[in-house]
Amino acid sequence: MPNSTPPTSQAAKVFQAAIKDAEILLDQFDKLNSKPPPPQTEVFKRAGLILALTAWETYIEDRLSEALQPRLQQIAGSPLAHFVESKFREDIARLHNPNSAKTQKLFLDYLSIDVTKTWAWSGLGVPTTRKYLDTLVSKRGDAAHRSPASALTTVNGHIVKRDELEKGIALLKFLVEATDLALKQI
Repeated sequence: MPNSTPPTSQAAKVFQAAIKDAEILLDQFDKLNSKPPPPQTEVFKRAGLILALTAWETYIEDRLSEALQPRLQQIAGSPLAHFVESKFREDIARLHNPNSAKTQKLFLDYLSIDVTKTWAWSGLGVPTTRKYLDTLVSKRGDAAHRSPASALTTVNGHIVKRDELEKGIALLKFLVEATDLALKQI
């Protein structure tokens, strides 16, 4: 289990800078919060979730590329290298919303490692952690693609709850750290 060591990959460093935007939005929500929160402050939580998962998506793309490039250098200029690079660009262009299954498949396909094997977070097992990520990814889609009026509330209240965003940010930070650590093993 990762232990909050400084990031080693360039992708993790970029993620750490990008996730700060989501943390700033959560902080702004907290500063403007009253009981009950004014409706216009809900945008901070939705935007925070969208930015947090955008940081995650960027991390996945960058980390795969960062780990794949040294392997391709060994066969640089060959038809095989061109094929792999082309296929990789296509797969990354179609990635959108990297849930646990998409992430697992990409790392297995390009690096022959299941990075999700180490994703046991905060006392949760790997399957539960994966499901939590998948729920966040799904919620991000709802927050990004529904009209503001319909995204503000659902049957169960606001589409993005404050504690969900806070936990989601913490989960994504853990997943980046765990993924980087798993890739050190290859």
